[in-house]
Amino acid sequence: MNDAQSAGDAAPLELRIDAKVFLSADGTPVEVIRGLKFRLDAGSFGALIGPSGCGKTTILKIAAGIDADFRGELRRPGSGRLGMVFQEPRLLPWRTVEQNIRLVLPARGAATDLTELVEILGLGAHLTRYPGELSLGLARRAAIARAFAVQPDFLLLDEPFVSLDEATADRLRDELVALTKRTSVTTLFVTHDVAEAIQLADRLFFLSDRPARIIAEKALPPPRGARSPEVVASIGNEMRLLLSQVGTDPGS
Repeated sequence: MNDAQSAGDAAPLELRIDAKVFLSADGTPVEVIRGLKFRLDAGSFGALIGPSGCGKTTILKIAAGIDADFRGELRRPGSGRLGMVFQEPRLLPWRTVEQNIRLVLPARGAATDLTELVEILGLGAHLTRYPGELSLGLARRAAIARAFAVQPDFLLLDEPFVSLDEATADRLRDELVALTKRTSVTTLFVTHDVAEAIQLADRLFFLSDRPARIIAEKALPPPRGARSPEVVASIGNEMRLLLSQVGTDPGS
């Protein structure tokens, strides 16, 4: 049993997962998460970091309210406007970029002005193109634009820059920082890349292997999105040393 609700606009994200269990193909119970608890202040950017297969995506689904089959408690920030960016862009191939972005809007939002959003993401010249005509970087931009089009007060991102070349990923990270600062959206971001998390986030949450739990937490100094390579490297080394003491690989 769990208690899930949406709180007021200034409320934090609060998530406690006492237990999350899957059934394997042969019917054997597999415990994925146990004793996990964290809090993320309203308007801040948190990053979940952990090894592959530890349950990061499952935590995001629980935080989104997609997966209610867990034991614990969820209190979401905001009034229920959720934006979500998956590992794959998940654009409808028979719709243009603009149509894909507007797909999430209610009927009364058909005339919503997306000019500023598409300009920040560099999509202005591509609105009439179809997903099959886009590079992976442009497709990811369209997916991010779709998430922001609903003006979310809670944003979830599941490794949105995976498989991109570093130059494209860097541009998208900068654009994400600009959008999250402009809208003051509460953001939870999943990655296995420690340097990426340090660059983007206000707070880091490090996960153990299965069953996943928080093994370390780190508040980062401002300014988010503008930390020097030296600061990123210094914090990364600090966290690797800390995590090595508990016998956990923090990732790349």
